[in-house]
Amino acid sequence: MAKRIVILGAGESGAGAAVLAKKQGFDTFVSDMSAIKDKYKAMLDERGIEWEESKHTEELILNANEIIKSPGIPNEAPIIQKLIALGTPIISEIEFAGRYTNAKMICITGSNGKTTTTSLIYHIFKKAGLNVGLAGNIGQSLAYQVAECNYDYYVIELSSFQLDNMYNFRANIAVLMNITPDHLDRYDHDMQNYVDAKFRILQNQTQEDAFIFWNDDPIIQKELHKYGIHGHYYPFAEKKEENNVAYIENEQLYFTEPIAFNMEQEELALTGTHNLFNSMAAGISANLAGIRKECIREALSDFKGVEHRLEKVCRVRGVDYINDSKATNVNSCWYALQSMKTKTILILGGKDKGNDYSEIADLVKEKCCGLIYLGINNEKLHNFFDKFGLPIEDVKSMQEAVDAAYRMAKKGETVLLSPCCASFDLFKSYEDRGTQFKQCVRNL
Repeated sequence: MAKRIVILGAGESGAGAAVLAKKQGFDTFVSDMSAIKDKYKAMLDERGIEWEESKHTEELILNANEIIKSPGIPNEAPIIQKLIALGTPIISEIEFAGRYTNAKMICITGSNGKTTTTSLIYHIFKKAGLNVGLAGNIGQSLAYQVAECNYDYYVIELSSFQLDNMYNFRANIAVLMNITPDHLDRYDHDMQNYVDAKFRILQNQTQEDAFIFWNDDPIIQKELHKYGIHGHYYPFAEKKEENNVAYIENEQLYFTEPIAFNMEQEELALTGTHNLFNSMAAGISANLAGIRKECIREALSDFKGVEHRLEKVCRVRGVDYINDSKATNVNSCWYALQSMKTKTILILGGKDKGNDYSEIADLVKEKCCGLIYLGINNEKLHNFFDKFGLPIEDVKSMQEAVDAAYRMAKKGETVLLSPCCASFDLFKSYEDRGTQFKQCVRNL
């Protein structure tokens, strides 16, 4: 009798896992507490995979030999608690997919910079002509690609939620961008739990593997020694110091290992200090993969950037509008504000994840000339920011937010959507939030 695999959640990750499970001959069932998108229903139906939506039928789930859980489902969910009590193994889609491919895995995590760095590495690999897939939080699900494609490399963006349910998966190149407080609502408001989740990217590495990390991050520095790291270290930082394999000096970006080369800082496609680090991490990854330095230089200089990450929308009556909807934590907003060259009206708010706004307090005082609170419950924002004496507006929709910004902004200023929060109070996703912002701005 075939082993029974039940997939909880039928988004990109869950549907992809189901396709791979079916292909591998498992008795496969998909269950989602929400409605399933039509494209995923079609994907499942085409392959004869049973599914249900808007419910979890326990007798069809609790008999599973193994559960593949979508990253968005918290451990506190009643069905998960019952499965834990039964001792049923619960894994992530990434863990499952890793069993069925021998491709090299380049994996990126961190509180900030994941998507840009992942996209940049993928861009370099593609430009170099390598047979590479893009997976994880962006692109198609890894499981789907393992089932339907045959790539030699996968560049994978990994959230802490995905890492939580990964056990035997191995990253050949692991990239850790930084660690700042995020998603603490999912980690019992205990920072150590979140840190431990991020460091899971290193589990199962061997001496043949590589660990790339930001050497100036205080939390990474403090925690490094705890995890029995086996991969070769490749730290990067802003300044030249012993052991750093990428750094800036005299407005040149230097790479020292395995092949030494440099390029002009101004040639980089991405601007801002945070993007320097993203470019360093991507350059080291490509260098380790044996990509020619000429190709790395070219790719770092012609990369187009990531939607919803410091994305310039347009200029209206001398005011620049920038979409940074992907800034779902305070540290992301810090980087965005740091890169602002003009007085800025900041649109922030949403589903708070245990945020500490003191991190951006000085930058708000220095850079902002107005604040717009966009959320169902803005009490915490009022309590923290109102005392700064800036013009403030409370809004409950993106249209209201853009209209308020339009009234508030003067020629030569910038309107920045960088919310610090998750989007789920008013929007389907950060993408939906960013798309609505762009539409409203373009209709001004």
